[in-house]
Amino acid sequence: MSEASVESKTRKIVIDPVTRVEGHGKVTIHLDDSGQVQQARFHVVEFRGFERFIQGRPYWEVPVIVQRLCGICPVSHHLAAAKAMDKIAGVDAVSPTADKLRRLMHYGQLLQSNALHIFHLASPDLLFGFGAPVEQRNIVSVLEHFPEIGKWAIFIRRFGQEVIKATGGKKIHPTSAVPGGVNQNLSIADRDALRKDIGQILSWCLLALDRLKRVVAEREAEHKEFAYFESNFLSLVRADGVMDLYDGLLRAIDADGNVIFDGVEPSSYQEQIIEEARPWSFMKFPHIRSLGRERGWYRVGPLAQINCAASVDTPIAEAERRLFMKMGEGAPIQSTLSYHYARLICLIHSAEKIQQLLFDDDLQGADLVVTGHRRGVGVSCIEAPRGTLIHHYEVDENDQVTRANLIVSTTSNNEALNRAVSSVARKYLPGNEITDGLLNHIEVAIRAYDPCLSCATHALGRMPLIVSVEDAAGRLVQQRIKQ
Repeated sequence: MSEASVESKTRKIVIDPVTRVEGHGKVTIHLDDSGQVQQARFHVVEFRGFERFIQGRPYWEVPVIVQRLCGICPVSHHLAAAKAMDKIAGVDAVSPTADKLRRLMHYGQLLQSNALHIFHLASPDLLFGFGAPVEQRNIVSVLEHFPEIGKWAIFIRRFGQEVIKATGGKKIHPTSAVPGGVNQNLSIADRDALRKDIGQILSWCLLALDRLKRVVAEREAEHKEFAYFESNFLSLVRADGVMDLYDGLLRAIDADGNVIFDGVEPSSYQEQIIEEARPWSFMKFPHIRSLGRERGWYRVGPLAQINCAASVDTPIAEAERRLFMKMGEGAPIQSTLSYHYARLICLIHSAEKIQQLLFDDDLQGADLVVTGHRRGVGVSCIEAPRGTLIHHYEVDENDQVTRANLIVSTTSNNEALNRAVSSVARKYLPGNEITDGLLNHIEVAIRAYDPCLSCATHALGRMPLIVSVEDAAGRLVQQRIKQ
């Protein structure tokens, strides 16, 4: 059915913008005459255009330019671009110092970004309930009612940002990763300052996971069934199947845990994944070629990172992964709200990796940049906080970028985001009065994926949520505005 015919026969609910996410999007829900949900869609309404306007730029500028996509996870784009430009520079392996410094920066990014989402964006829903009063669903209220959690929110994220500053030069938009390596090592003073605090940070991450376990236990049925559906999953793993959030090979599994493809080099991603555009969103819809559009969509992010990995190479996170996977009784975990649980395991893993790296003497090495013979194409993958991130560049003989293709993590989750919205709308909206708390259920489903809708910095100021209900003739019959 066309969009026009749907709108002529149904009422339409519009949620614009979706709140407590990174970037700007909206939801449209069409109800038929009996109040049943006929169609629900999640729209990304911003167009950034980075793939176009970096064309013509020298390839060595790209790691600094392209990270301006995002003010929350710039390190992910900075490192993904740098890894791709390593290939352009003819470098297949950077020095141990460069590799470990980049990894340390990456785990600092994972720590601060996952902490931002868990504590600042998601915790109001988890602690107060999905239908709690709007004035309670914010980080200020969390600080007031749960000061200990507020402390974790501030200090875990701050520590991650300090790691980024020490390794990248700045907390936001670092500059240290260059084609072939890095332009600085870690100073002894910075290393010692970070060593002093990492034990406490790890302890707080464990306390946060314990708190989430209690929340899940108290609302077990709701957390399992909310926005539940089965899907394929995609993530990077090492050649031996161990989780690696910085580098590795692509692995995809189906809903039963069977391998769809494995050991795929990032440079071959187009043999396995195809992207599709749809007219009602600026965000593309990727799927696995061999399965086709209807069956080939997949999810990425912390849930995929845990589901796809055979194990985790840090002891505390591995123990927690084993407990987590028991809930699936041998199959991948599918619950949408399990993203939060998996994200906290990844938070612990990141803290453990930071602790390991801070005691590695290679970080003070002097061998920072490796050179090689120029190539024309560079492709890289990295596991950003939101999942698998792919950067693909082509460069001409004048060292200028001629083509760029980015598959951002949220893009891969696009189909899942739409299914989550549809699932929650069909369950909660029919027969009920539209309330702020009821509509927040839809936003809770979206927030579980921690989407970065534009890969851009947040807007400042008031962000009202406007919900409009129109009758079959398109006349406005009800409107609610939430500040």
